[in-house]
Amino acid sequence: MAARRLSGVLSRSLSLRPLSSSVVSRGKRSNLEGESRRFGTAAALEQPITPSVRINYTQLLIDGKFVDSASGKTFPTLDPRTGEVIANVAEGDAEDINRAVSAARKAFDEGPWPKMSAYERSCVLLRFADLVEKHNDDIAALETWDNGKPYEQAAKAEVPMLTRLFRYYAGWADKIHGLTVPADGPYQVHTLHEPIGVAGQIIPWNFPLLMFAWKVGPALACGNTIVLKTAEQTPLTALYVAQLLHEAGLPPGVLNIVSGFGPTAGAALASHMDVDKIAFTGSTETGKIVQELAAKSNLKPCTLELGGKSPFIICEDADIDKAVELAHFALFFNQGQCCCAGSRTFVHERVYDEFIEKSRARAQRRTVGDPFQKGIEQGPQIDSEQFEKILKYIKSGVESNATLECGGDRLGSKGYYIQPTVFSNVQDDMLIAKDEIFGPVQSILKFKEIDDVIKRANATRYGLAAGVFTKNLDTANRLTRALRAGTIWVNCFDVFDAAIPFGGYKMSGIGREKGIYSLNNYLQIEHSIG
Repeated sequence: MAARRLSGVLSRSLSLRPLSSSVVSRGKRSNLEGESRRFGTAAALEQPITPSVRINYTQLLIDGKFVDSASGKTFPTLDPRTGEVIANVAEGDAEDINRAVSAARKAFDEGPWPKMSAYERSCVLLRFADLVEKHNDDIAALETWDNGKPYEQAAKAEVPMLTRLFRYYAGWADKIHGLTVPADGPYQVHTLHEPIGVAGQIIPWNFPLLMFAWKVGPALACGNTIVLKTAEQTPLTALYVAQLLHEAGLPPGVLNIVSGFGPTAGAALASHMDVDKIAFTGSTETGKIVQELAAKSNLKPCTLELGGKSPFIICEDADIDKAVELAHFALFFNQGQCCCAGSRTFVHERVYDEFIEKSRARAQRRTVGDPFQKGIEQGPQIDSEQFEKILKYIKSGVESNATLECGGDRLGSKGYYIQPTVFSNVQDDMLIAKDEIFGPVQSILKFKEIDDVIKRANATRYGLAAGVFTKNLDTANRLTRALRAGTIWVNCFDVFDAAIPFGGYKMSGIGREKGIYSLNNYLQIEHSIG
C-alpha cells in the first residue's frame, strides 16, 4: 500500500467547507458574529450533537472479563465540547495492575496464544480488522466524543488506519524466524526469535486508537501477552475494540486493559517485577519517570515515543500558496495535539512577509466547532488542563514581543475551544519557540542562510520530526542529511503508513514503532550451538 498522507485524506473528506449559517440559530448568532467574522465558524453551540453510539464498556478488562476495580472507585471521562461527564469509568490502581499482570503471565506461560501457530495468530488479527471495519462509524463516534477530534478525521482516516495496521501485523505473524549462522569450528548455530513475555504498554490521549494499534499490533503478532494502561482522558475506545478482539478469538488474559492515572496505575505497571517490557508514548518528562521505574525494578527494556518541537523549513524557492497550506496542516492538525507537529515554522526572509499574510488569512478561515458537524477542521482541546496551558503559552508569546497575527484567546464560552493562533517575529529564545505547546499555536521564524537554519533547527532537546519545503533537490538532500530527527518529510507532512518506522532522536525517545522495526521491541533472541 502506498504511503498514506493524512493531509490528503483529510482535505478530501472534510472539503474544508465552513458550516452553513443554518447551523447557528438566530438567537445565538448575535453573540458569536464577532468570532464568526474572524474564524470559519463559532464553537459555542448551546446544544452539541449527541452521538448515537452506546457506551457499553467502562470496566477494567482482566483475564477476558470486564470487571470493577478492586477498590470499586470510578472516575469521570469528560466531553471536551462541554466539560460534562460522558461516563464513569473504573479506576484501576496497583492492585488492579497486579491482577492484570497475573492474568497476562498465566496466559503467556500456560495459555494457547504463544504456543499456537503463527498462522492462527494471524487469522485472529485479520478477523479483528474485519470487525473494526464493520464497526467503523461507531468506533469513530466514540473516539470523537471522548477526544474532541473531528468525526470525519476519525471515521475516514484514523479508524481505517487502525484496520490497516492490524492487517499489516497479521501479515508479519508467520514471517518471524531465526537464522542459521556460520561459526568457526565444528559447530552449527541457530537463532530463535521468541516473544519477550508480558508487555506493559501505556498510551496517550491524542491518538488513542492509533497508539493502541502501534503497540498492541506488533506485540500480539510476536506472541506476547499485554497489560495496557489507557490515558485517563480517553479510556473508552480501547475497551470497545478490545471486546472486538475477543470476539475475533483472542484467548482470555492475552490483552488486559486497566484505566487509571499515571502516578498509581502507570507507575505500578512500569515498576512491576513480572512485566518483561514497557512501551510508553507521552511527554518527555513522564518518559523519564517510566524509564527510571523500569530500571529500578527488573531492568525491563523500554520503548519511548516522546515529545517534539519539529522544525518546518520553507525555502525561498517554495510555492508559497502550497507551503502555507502544508505548514498550516503540519501545525493545526488534530487541534495541534500532535507530537510531531511542525511547531517551529522557519521561513526564508525573501518570502517571509507574503507567507505571514497568507498564513494569517488561512488560520482565520479555519473552521472550528462541534467536531460532529460536517466540514469542521478543529474541535476542542482535550481538557481544561491542556486548555489553560495553551493560553499561558499564548500569553507568554505576547509578553515576549512576538507579533500576534490572529487568534490568541478561547473561542466561545463553553468547552475547551481555542482560536487558531499565529505568531510572527518569533525568536529562538522565546518559550513558544522552545517548548512543546501541544495546541493550535503557529510560531513563524525568519531565516536567511541554509547553514543558519540547520543550526537553529537542530538547537533543541527534541528530534522527533522535521519538514522541508523546496523545489531544489540539492537543498532537499542537504537538509535531510543535516537535520537531526527521526522522520523528515520533504514537500509533504504527516505521511504515515504501517510499514514506515516512527521514533525520535535525542529526548524524543528510544526505539521505533511501526514497520518491521517495531517487531524487535517485542522479541528476544535465543541461540543454540552444537
